[in-house]
Amino acid sequence: MPAISARPRGATGATAVSLERPAAATGVLDGTEDTAVAADLLRERTRARARTHAVRAAGLAAALGVLLLCVMLSIAVGAKPIPLATVWDALWSNDGSYDHSVVYELRLPRTVLGIFVGAALGLAGALMQGLTRNPLAEPGILGINSGASAAVVVSLFAFGVTSASGHMWFAFAGAGITAVLVYALGSRGRTGATPVRLALAGTAVAAVLQGIIYAIFALDDFVFDRVRFWLVGSLVGRGLETFVQVWPFLTVGIVLALCLGPALNTIALGEDLAAALGARINRTRLLAAVAIVLLCGGATASAGPIWFVGLTVPHVARALVGPDHRWLLPYSAVLAAILLTGADTVGRIVLPNGELEVGIITALVGAPVFIALVRRRKMAAL
Repeated sequence: MPAISARPRGATGATAVSLERPAAATGVLDGTEDTAVAADLLRERTRARARTHAVRAAGLAAALGVLLLCVMLSIAVGAKPIPLATVWDALWSNDGSYDHSVVYELRLPRTVLGIFVGAALGLAGALMQGLTRNPLAEPGILGINSGASAAVVVSLFAFGVTSASGHMWFAFAGAGITAVLVYALGSRGRTGATPVRLALAGTAVAAVLQGIIYAIFALDDFVFDRVRFWLVGSLVGRGLETFVQVWPFLTVGIVLALCLGPALNTIALGEDLAAALGARINRTRLLAAVAIVLLCGGATASAGPIWFVGLTVPHVARALVGPDHRWLLPYSAVLAAILLTGADTVGRIVLPNGELEVGIITALVGAPVFIALVRRRKMAAL
């Protein structure tokens, strides 16, 4: 644009005064100011990000402290209360006494299994919600728990499989086949795999699988007696041998899920933008599917189908740390472990005689919390 000059009236021959600043001076002055402003903004953003990470790390450390307290209470509380001092002594020096035997042989394996199962369910729910961008995604609602349960019941009825290791492989197969079936049904049509369609498909498939389970119960009382408490979701009677057989699969699934945080953050931007940024979407989906099958199959084979943990906990974690999966996944694991061990402990004391299964406690706690989250936050699609 040409410079506009102004010359006072009657001042002939005077030098024209340009309304534009000289180009050289403008470049030097503005460049210096812009660089300084950009540097200040960058430093402020770096400090804010460091403060955010510090707060989230402190929150995660506090959650781990609460989990440790829940572990101690889980070991101490039961039909025979054991003082916390005795529990602490038993953990470090087992003298073979009755209390120490109860801690090591009964309560410690049950508590450790509850930690792993809770972390597995919380991570599976967070993975499914982040991968499908579906706020209703959860192993129970999408029918994956029902698939694993039906496979275990069929293995007991048709093949006579009674060992935990045998049940585990059938649970993995049932969880994987059900996940593929639900996604295939929910993605049919023009709209594709919307959250509502996936939830409806999962509910329908779960209803069919539950019908198969109840039909087997009607045909064989032995199968019903073997799995009636397991099918509700329970940690009762789970010894060290159960944990020894499932922990490798749960550990691999947990580690794999935690490593997928950055990839899920990229996919959350949208598939087109993620592909433009170089994200390997298909590989991420495959690894996430493997992690979900390992987590759901291992958790269901060891403790039975437990609902609402994978649905509610990721939303609580998201309210605390936001949508960043690098923090959302570990928070979901720790909070779910707290919920499951705490629910198992509460189930031992709410009834005067006997115990209430952990699956019932999580349903009673998880359903109202999830409803409150939906009503308060007006939860939208992820």
